[in-house]
Amino acid sequence: MMEVLPKDLVEQCKKRMEQYNCEGFVYGRGPENPEIMIVGEAPGETEIHNGIPFSGRAGKVLNEFFEYLGVSRDDIYFTSTVRSRPFKIVHKEGPDGEIIEKKYNRAPNMKEQLAHAPIVDYEIRHVKPKQIVTLGNIGLQRLLGKNYKISEVHGRLIQAPVRRLKDMNTNEWTLSEEEYSIFPTFHPASIFYNRSLLEKVYEDLDELKKILTSKK
Repeated sequence: MMEVLPKDLVEQCKKRMEQYNCEGFVYGRGPENPEIMIVGEAPGETEIHNGIPFSGRAGKVLNEFFEYLGVSRDDIYFTSTVRSRPFKIVHKEGPDGEIIEKKYNRAPNMKEQLAHAPIVDYEIRHVKPKQIVTLGNIGLQRLLGKNYKISEVHGRLIQAPVRRLKDMNTNEWTLSEEEYSIFPTFHPASIFYNRSLLEKVYEDLDELKKILTSKK
């Protein structure tokens, strides 16, 4: 299994996140030199409680994708753009008329992504994945920038350097010297809102299957 992240790096990133509406911290999980590194968005409520990446509702759909690919979770390294759960607070009226405060998942903003950037940078350098698979726009744009849109590049193999944090004081991006093999597809949660994407995802998986076979 992948070595634990350096404690000082984790503490540094947690400190950078303190000012934002985020909670908990989920470590990446998986082997070194995995067949696939999954780069997702952020953990949700389930992951924050059990510490296991992609163990919630979207994770169950993702497991079906892996089964289709014929790839075991043991051969995958899981990470996400942000390691804490970004949330928004919504006040709702309860059955007895009392006001209930509830937390709902939300997408991480750019400041939150920058705060956790050193962790993803560290993992990509040390895990050395054969193939990176990004889920949704946030994972894709974290590595390749805002010019890439999942609706335009899903299912396409991209060989490119990835974005890295240049300096924690200035929060500027730079590009890695190395090129990586990146395959974008839709986030599994997206099919909960748009079932028509499921057919596109499986077309993407067929392409990914060919790519993984060619790497063996």
